[in-house]
Amino acid sequence: QVQLVESGGGLVQAGGSLRLSCVVYGSIFSIASVGWYRRAPGKPRELAAQITSEGSTNYADSVKGRFTISRDNAENTVYLQMNSLKPEDTAVYYCNAQWKAAQPTGVVYEYDHWGQGTQVTVSS
Repeated sequence: QVQLVESGGGLVQAGGSLRLSCVVYGSIFSIASVGWYRRAPGKPRELAAQITSEGSTNYADSVKGRFTISRDNAENTVYLQMNSLKPEDTAVYYCNAQWKAAQPTGVVYEYDHWGQGTQVTVSS
């Protein structure tokens, strides 16, 4: 069974930093792409950053140069280091893990797992 547990959210002043952690329980971490999504009040959910199983990264334009995503395969953990935080970064941040499994028949199943979310609030 796969479970994602996030931590590290909180209240910080503009210009400050926070580091979010996502521990992925289960045996899929090494083959999963893990991302941090966020949902601000009144706005749709958006991808902030993602890291593939090979370590390639992808960032939303709004966080490039300020956020850094990394993974520790020994600890089954993905981190999101957030620097120079802005009030518009205020949102609930969700960890997401995506992975695929190929069956002997050739059919490929795609799986998607979410954490419970952690609140990040940036005051001006």
